[in-house]
Amino acid sequence: MAAPTTSPSTTDDTAGSMSAYVPTQEGLSLPEPPVFATVEEERRHRQEQLAGALRLFGRFGFGEGVAGHITVRDPEHPDMFWVNPFGMSFRHIRVSDLILVDHEGTVRHGNKPVNRAGFVIHAAVHAARPDVVAACHAHSVHGKAWSSLGRVLDPITQDACALYENHCVVTEGRGAVVVDEESARLLAEGLGQNAMCFHQNHGIFTVGQTVAEAAWWFVSTERNCQAQLLAEAAGTPTIIDPDNARFTRDQIGGSYAGWFAFQPLWDEIVRSDPDLFD
Repeated sequence: MAAPTTSPSTTDDTAGSMSAYVPTQEGLSLPEPPVFATVEEERRHRQEQLAGALRLFGRFGFGEGVAGHITVRDPEHPDMFWVNPFGMSFRHIRVSDLILVDHEGTVRHGNKPVNRAGFVIHAAVHAARPDVVAACHAHSVHGKAWSSLGRVLDPITQDACALYENHCVVTEGRGAVVVDEESARLLAEGLGQNAMCFHQNHGIFTVGQTVAEAAWWFVSTERNCQAQLLAEAAGTPTIIDPDNARFTRDQIGGSYAGWFAFQPLWDEIVRSDPDLFD
């Protein structure tokens, strides 16, 4: 398991946007996503992150029967991605359980099947978005509930501002299981360049430049759905004005910010579930 470096950040959205988080004291710096000497090391890291993120999804109760999937692009073969096997509990996933699937749905590594709906959606997104390394979808309770409203989230809290103007609602194929390539293409088209979308009457779909980033946007979005549902049940929430919402987004909504926010969760799952590395 590679450890992040502690050199000054070189990511675009760290020094330029996260000014409130970057240490000003000399000799201190934020951790960095690791850099690898070989493609084998990078593949192993992505697999470990994928297994850990799946375990966390299970811990948070995002599992719903056999639904849900997280994918990460293979660093050597960008037209293939690693994914959890169909029908296996998120809470039990190990690195050795992961399967490698190409964009035609053929399992290239592993002996377990892939979720057809998961394959077509993720293949379409990975094909449409070369910048996307990882993508997450699960049938979490509050995400499902919010998706039925056909609305984006409002900036009612600082946390909700992270993806302000960086998420959308996709209505094509709403409520139907996505098993054909055309429906998946329309979902990917609807996502556009956003980091997250609500597929109406279905749930949350997030993407990122790392597994950590994509997983954090999913966890955060699920909680933001819960918060807004609670707030609207109690009354009429006060909306943060656009200038402040954008300012906060610039602090906590970039790719590095998503990766960084996931690190405490990663530390927790590594300590509690060391068998995920098997």
